[in-house]
Amino acid sequence: MSDPVLQLNHISKRFGALLANDDISLSLGAGEVLALLGENGAGKSTLVSILFGHYTADAGSITVFGQPLPPGDPKAALAAGIGMVHQHFTLADNLSVLDNVMLGSEPLWQPLTRRQAARERLLAVAQRFGLGVDPEALVGRLSVGERQRVEILKALYRGARILILDEPTAVLTPQESEALFDVLGQMVAQGLSIIFISHKLGEVLRVSQRIAVLRAGRLVAEARAADTHQAQLALWMVGHAVDAPQRRPARSVGEPVCVLDAVSTAPARERLLHASLSLHAGEIVAIAGVSGNGQVALAELLCGTRAASAGQVRLLGSPLPARPAQLVPLGVARIPEDRHAVGVVGDLPVWENAVAERLRSPVFSRGGWVRRAAARAHADRISRRFDVRGGGPGTPARALSGGNMQKLILGRALTQPEDLATNTLANSGAAPVPRLIVAHQPTWGLDIGAVAAVQAQLIAARDAGAAVLLISDDLDEVLTLGDRVAVIHAGRLGPARPATEWERDAIGLAMAGLGEGAA
Repeated sequence: MSDPVLQLNHISKRFGALLANDDISLSLGAGEVLALLGENGAGKSTLVSILFGHYTADAGSITVFGQPLPPGDPKAALAAGIGMVHQHFTLADNLSVLDNVMLGSEPLWQPLTRRQAARERLLAVAQRFGLGVDPEALVGRLSVGERQRVEILKALYRGARILILDEPTAVLTPQESEALFDVLGQMVAQGLSIIFISHKLGEVLRVSQRIAVLRAGRLVAEARAADTHQAQLALWMVGHAVDAPQRRPARSVGEPVCVLDAVSTAPARERLLHASLSLHAGEIVAIAGVSGNGQVALAELLCGTRAASAGQVRLLGSPLPARPAQLVPLGVARIPEDRHAVGVVGDLPVWENAVAERLRSPVFSRGGWVRRAAARAHADRISRRFDVRGGGPGTPARALSGGNMQKLILGRALTQPEDLATNTLANSGAAPVPRLIVAHQPTWGLDIGAVAAVQAQLIAARDAGAAVLLISDDLDEVLTLGDRVAVIHAGRLGPARPATEWERDAIGLAMAGLGEGAA
């Protein structure tokens, strides 16, 4: 490796009893791509937050280009040449590319904005790194791949020489990912250094020169990418071999559970336009598409939080109620896209989140009083069955890592109260197992071990007779789990065809609204 441009020396950080980073030392060379891997909760986010000045380390130091980096100061990190592109973009849709890039880059006391000079500088940076962009284009009209270019340009415009990329391909089509890899190659060739955070091990091996793996807050392995492979990386990450679910067809496809007939929704942030789809018992229907093309509208429609403005949705032959409280006893289970804001209430303990959607059930409440013992026992069953780690029933949900939070949500959706097995609720109309599961980005941002666990549970639910709607940006997941696959673009849903009839490139083109299979 060339002389380090970045050196982290014995970094440690503790949050109460949790040791998030434990004596970590890492270096990054000029023109090098260093991949940072680890399970959810392994300490990656904490480490890069310390590097970028969002957190202050309890112990250790950082040097950038041979100079000490002041701790806990994002401005100092930016001035030192460190830039970060987050997984979730931080752009103003109603502003132009140039306005977004300039935000925060000029002093407040400067009387006039130097827009022309900024435009020329932006174009020069874009040309140097092969990032084609129209400075006057409205960000809200850009594709996801183009928006990511703007995020990268924001960092480069401010003089970043070290770039942190957090899950950069999570919402890109295969074609957009390829374009990004070409850009990264040009950046590295010109001397930029990159920290690449991803759970996609194939991409990690392709893009990086070195790989560092964290587990439980400690640096457990460092290796050259050329000297390792995916199975070894997975073993380092989770401490044991990981068997990813293999593609296998549905055992027995039953009658339609839910049918959409030419359904449209009212204009909003996202909408559906004349969508038709049938979801059958014992089958997974996977929806592929670039985020923001109507997936939220589809998920909210089937979870009862959005009504159809045209067309009809039928569940087991009857109109689907547009009230979430009515859907749970009918056997509709949901795994929402945003686990933090929608999936759980972070300040409530695990046991309250575990029963939140069934609190009116006589299993968990009677006479207006919550039956805490039953609720805690139910949370315990979920934790054991779905391997939810990070605390007991009384632990606040926000203290769980992303993967364990998602396993809690999955367990809540798929686990019925124990008393249902003894017919305590025989007259309540509750479904003994979920009839319809709406899984929206169920593995987004999860590590390889958590991904395998979540996917295995969805397959088990399908084999038990549930109809599963899987909405995912991950094409590997779509093609592995989906029995039928449909593509959504600009609110229009294409026909659901057997997964074996789809080629990966064809799905990517359809996601961009091009080629055969485009909606």
